[in-house]
Amino acid sequence: MQIAAGEDRSATPIAYPAMNATALFPDPYILILTGLGVLIALVAWLPLALRRLPLSLPIVCIAIGAGIFLLPGVTLRPLPWRYPEITERFTELIVIIALMGAGLKIDRLFGVRRWACTWRLIGVTMPLSILAIAMLAGWALGLPIAIALLLAASLAPTDPVLAADVQVGPPRTGEEDEVRFGLTSEAGVNDGAAFPFVHLAVMLAAATASGTPWLVEWLTYRVAWEIVGGVVAGWLVGRAFGWVTFHIQAETKLARTGDGLIALSATFVSYGLTEAIHVYGFLAVFVTALTFRHAHREHDLHHEMHTIIEQVERLVMMILLILFGGALVSGLLAAVTWIDAAVAAVILLVIRPLCGWIGLLGYPADAGEKWTLAFFGIRGVGTIYYLAYGLNHMEVADAGRLWGLVGLVVFFSILLHGLTVTPIMRSLDRWHGRDPDAAGAPPGLQGPAHD
Repeated sequence: MQIAAGEDRSATPIAYPAMNATALFPDPYILILTGLGVLIALVAWLPLALRRLPLSLPIVCIAIGAGIFLLPGVTLRPLPWRYPEITERFTELIVIIALMGAGLKIDRLFGVRRWACTWRLIGVTMPLSILAIAMLAGWALGLPIAIALLLAASLAPTDPVLAADVQVGPPRTGEEDEVRFGLTSEAGVNDGAAFPFVHLAVMLAAATASGTPWLVEWLTYRVAWEIVGGVVAGWLVGRAFGWVTFHIQAETKLARTGDGLIALSATFVSYGLTEAIHVYGFLAVFVTALTFRHAHREHDLHHEMHTIIEQVERLVMMILLILFGGALVSGLLAAVTWIDAAVAAVILLVIRPLCGWIGLLGYPADAGEKWTLAFFGIRGVGTIYYLAYGLNHMEVADAGRLWGLVGLVVFFSILLHGLTVTPIMRSLDRWHGRDPDAAGAPPGLQGPAHD
């Protein structure tokens, strides 16, 4: 509308653009930024708030995720079988970051006798667990041998991500008793040690369909080459990063900067290079972390590296668990039956504790320590990764049922171990004469963020 010269403008109404219903809601990008900010604040604050409560950070994250995905305006359904590649790659990323963190914070020097507890849990407990779970899955669920083995290999390893509350403290803090060391080192080694059995399941499935031989290839390539190659490659990468960081005589020596991001670099380089030559990257990353730590054990940079890795690990872990909470309310457990629930309970309450106890027979530790080591076989992100990897490399008719069972085991494990970790670990520390409320209390008591 044109306004003539000299006309009173005050009487002319101003035309505003029409307001539609969608304009009342913020842009999704703004919502994501806001949510990410809140999540980062929770990463820093929640461990402190939960440090004396019988409640773990993963339980809170799952509850948050369930609440978000139950909102009327949220239409995304974060079910793993709808996003198989993303599920595999995202969980893979979280596991390798956690493995670097686990290796960096172990103070105990590597040795056959010093790590006797670890070898028992890896060499006896895990194979027994795989055998028992596979037999249970075949008998109770009627699964073919290849699928039962995939399920067992996915559910047998202790998770390095969700086991932070039962692991050792930051480097050079002295917060490393036998239980915490055993569970930390087990979680670091068994992710690589379980991979041959995942590959065995994939090869058995292919052999069933085509009749191709598999035993020689599995023993020579998937077991011998990929395990030995992973250890050697991880050691070489760790030596290289240790030399560049601590031993180059120059003003540009990385140790002078105090920048803990070098640990993240070592994680990605180790995993990328070892996977490129087809060896076990999970095992290589843990060996890289141990070797890197050994390059200069008393340097303050180790604490900075551990801090950076821990913060990144908690952030990506919380994102995954929020999505897991969303999956639980979006139909992840829809195919689960009462038989599946009983199988999940047996895996957590019978198979792991019993196999753990058998593996520790004759080990010089008291009964309380042995039962704690046997009980805290936490299942989590590694389990999700292995199942995603297996299902992406073999044909499975009823993948939804497997995802439901694995999701139920992970959920049960998070609830069971999350609600019991604080009272059990506090009792264990009191029994050993340690004050769980002291300033230097172990990480499982005060949360992974305490200094």
